Amino acid sequence: MTRSLTAPLLLSALAVVGCPSYPDDPDCQLVESGHGPDGEVAFSVEEVAGGLEIPWAIDWLPDGSILVTERGGDLIRIEDGGRGARATLATIIEEADGEGGLLGMAVHPDVATNRFVYVYFTTGDSPNSNRVERWVLSEDFTSISLDRAILEDIPARQYHNGGRIRFGPDGHLYVGTGDASTPADSQDTDSLAGKLLRVADDGSIPDDNPFPGSATWVYGVRNTQGFDWWPDGSIALTDHGPSGLAVENLRENHDEVYIVEPGDNLGWPTIFKCQTTDGMRAPAITWAEALPPGGTAVYQGGEIPEWEGDVFIGVLGFGDDIGHLHRIRFDADGRVEISERYLAGEYGRLREVIMGPDGGLYVTTSACDGRGTCPEGGDKILRLGAATR
Repeated sequence: MTRSLTAPLLLSALAVVGCPSYPDDPDCQLVESGHGPDGEVAFSVEEVAGGLEIPWAIDWLPDGSILVTERGGDLIRIEDGGRGARATLATIIEEADGEGGLLGMAVHPDVATNRFVYVYFTTGDSPNSNRVERWVLSEDFTSISLDRAILEDIPARQYHNGGRIRFGPDGHLYVGTGDASTPADSQDTDSLAGKLLRVADDGSIPDDNPFPGSATWVYGVRNTQGFDWWPDGSIALTDHGPSGLAVENLRENHDEVYIVEPGDNLGWPTIFKCQTTDGMRAPAITWAEALPPGGTAVYQGGEIPEWEGDVFIGVLGFGDDIGHLHRIRFDADGRVEISERYLAGEYGRLREVIMGPDGGLYVTTSACDGRGTCPEGGDKILRLGAATR
């Protein structure tokens, strides 16, 4: 006779079958309640641009204009660093579905010469996938055309599409992907899902990648939307914790921040919270209550000396805690020294976080993505700088 398991028995069975017990890393900080205290460093906030709809990524051109991707599909150029006239350069896709759409974007470090811009988007094809393409700007930066695909067939689903792309200090393109709701793919270094990938600017695989012939730089990722570099080349990377789904063994929350090196295995879906085991690393910090994390930047602006070298994370937020900017400082041994909140509840969900060429910390709101309250005037680009005296 077949017997249905009650909820407690089901959880117990999953704990035995799907979730072995692993030891905790003593250097991992587990935050059992809340997200930390409010920070006390003073700064100014300028609303640089408004009237946007889910601005997912921003970057700058040599003429001082700013490029913006809207998740619905438009690539927009705004003059005067976001404060001037705007124009739609291209509609990359016609519509977005779920967490997919037009997501990450990165301007080539040599854009003044080659005029290359890279975008990450969900194709909407059958079967659906995510793709990175290279586009070429006109000489005056006022129009753009497709050049070529850089990475294709990145697994896509309604959820866990990753999407952040950035050029590293080594000149290579780094691509954050999600597990596309298939957790096991995160552990497969031949799969493009659940990874931080590293490719050359033409899509070829660098010879010094940790797995020969593979674009994988870091694996065991669930769904990263943010990473950035310290001057020494190490990377701060954020990852979304699980959502309580059966395929995730009913685990939930515990978003994470890591300091990663090439070839690292972050353990998803094998380990969880502060767990660690041979060949897999625990995060530096994880929260029992979901953030979840959007874009990530290492502060290197100089305008706010108290923040220099600290990690800033755009928090999307749930429930009563809708969005904040999270600051983390690490000590010399990689342990969390400061973890605190700014802008809590002031601008709703926050998505992109990136240092601007003018030394400001730029943040985009994501209040109009269906999970927040879209204000009159739409989503915004904010610039955080020195406190007004």
